[in-house]
Amino acid sequence: MRTLPNHRHGRISRPASRATLASFVTAPIFATAALWLSLVAPSQAQIADIDRLQQDLTPVGAERAGNGSDIPAWNGGLAEDSGPWPTPYHPDPFANETPVLLINSGNMADHLERLTAGQQKMLQRFPDYQMQVYPSHRTASYPQYVYDAIATNAQRATLLEYGSGVSGATMSSPFPIPENGLEVLWNHTLRFRGHTVSYEAASSLITENGGRMDTVREYNYFFKYSQPGLEPQDLDNKVFLLTRETISPSHQAGSLTLVHETLDQVRSPRKSWIYTAGSRRLRRTPDLAYDTPDPNTQSLRTIDQVDMFNGAPDYYDWTLIGKQEVYIPYNAYRVHQGDLTLDQILGEHHVNSSLLRYEPHRVWVIEANLRVGFNHKYTKRRYYLDEDSWSIVYAEEYDRHGELVQVTEGHLINYYDQQMVFTTLEVTYDFPSRRYYVEGMDNERGETFRFFDTGLGEKDFSTSAVRRKARR
Repeated sequence: MRTLPNHRHGRISRPASRATLASFVTAPIFATAALWLSLVAPSQAQIADIDRLQQDLTPVGAERAGNGSDIPAWNGGLAEDSGPWPTPYHPDPFANETPVLLINSGNMADHLERLTAGQQKMLQRFPDYQMQVYPSHRTASYPQYVYDAIATNAQRATLLEYGSGVSGATMSSPFPIPENGLEVLWNHTLRFRGHTVSYEAASSLITENGGRMDTVREYNYFFKYSQPGLEPQDLDNKVFLLTRETISPSHQAGSLTLVHETLDQVRSPRKSWIYTAGSRRLRRTPDLAYDTPDPNTQSLRTIDQVDMFNGAPDYYDWTLIGKQEVYIPYNAYRVHQGDLTLDQILGEHHVNSSLLRYEPHRVWVIEANLRVGFNHKYTKRRYYLDEDSWSIVYAEEYDRHGELVQVTEGHLINYYDQQMVFTTLEVTYDFPSRRYYVEGMDNERGETFRFFDTGLGEKDFSTSAVRRKARR
């Protein structure tokens, strides 16, 4: 895999230092507007950096230019298109394209410079697994107010002490021109994902012998961090609020999880509650973090693997490796269609790779190494982030013996009726147990597959509101 050299377009292999006021680093998130104004006036150097977001960099901080061969320049991404369409699912803008390259175990040695360690292991482990590489399209696009917020964040955002959170930012990624691994990570954690979202989706755990356990849930999100008009001091340390209710199988139906995701999870850890139909009680769950097993996966993955990575970063030392060109899952509209069944998507050992699309793109690469004195299931983790959306598209997990034991793929699309990039499918492969887990399958959902800007408000995610909903 080829690491790109330093040059003026921002390809870096080692982070630089950020000149910030020490008092601002530790300023509380609830600082008054007057304090913000007095502390965050950008220096001339910062202004010069910010100007790059309208010059050689895109509004989110990606390199505007292509690579001169198979990665094109960014020209604004997909334009907004609200349909109407024949079905609720986004039509594939590239349905007529054919692969330009097919990578399998037989020819992977010819393509190692653009394959991650996890991809190489997948190709070695499963002889029938293949990667269909298509022409690259830089489709990421966001509304103008998101770009405006990112430019504002660039002037005033800073990491809190120990990197436990971010102050001075709202709406979207805080560090469009990052200088260290933690800033890159927070760009993923706080990337724009809309204002409110509601949808149904299926998840499946596939066992070593090909057996399947399917679960269908309804998800409701209120992204407080991305609400229009909010200033940093208005956030009340909240990123988003979530309810997740199980619809099937029948013996789990009616169980519900409520999450209040905090911005500084060291100072104030996330709050979560679980309601079970049998007990008819909403009870607090104090340990829904770090490597607590995700209860929906039979311990295949941990809580902090949801959304590729989530939660407090304080267990790890984070290093910015640099930027690389990699074949990544992108424009995955083919697997985001209502006429596909779960049987067609889910194979015995891996997702049906003939439905997946890979493209050459530039990615930021960061690595997390477990800090001395901390315990976690994974001692090293490596993440690859799409430069145009700050989305983690690959996550690789290593055990205490240094063995690569898991790889997770995030298959991205632009929900272009909203101009928002998000995963339509997340897949985690566990090599030791030969199992895998798939989340986010909105196929077979009909009209319920996904709704944006639902009208839900913060009050709908209070414990009393959730109790009333659960008992109906």
